[in-house]
Amino acid sequence: MGLFRRRKQARVPSHDRAADRGDLDHLENFIRSRRGVEAFIEPRTTVTETTVILIADDGEWTRRRIDGPDGARRFAYRMGIPVYDVRLMGYPQRMRDFNERRKRRPERY
Repeated sequence: MGLFRRRKQARVPSHDRAADRGDLDHLENFIRSRRGVEAFIEPRTTVTETTVILIADDGEWTRRRIDGPDGARRFAYRMGIPVYDVRLMGYPQRMRDFNERRKRRPERY
């Protein structure tokens, strides 16, 4: 009869993936090819795992998955760049300015 048996929780399949070597290589190449790069840790959401967004001094940016907040801090320390929590600091104005420039003149980017 099974009235008092526990129901198994339905597992929701994740459409996300963890960080891999390709993600780290992309981030490292971005840092090597740009000036004044800073890292901003973005928290895990219901859709994606923890990500890190790298923002150069001209506002150009890239985002990739990373192995949690501690992994992002270790990566930034290893690469010698400052790291911030986006929930505390927000996104820098130079990133918003870059996005606006790219929106107005997409042929240049």
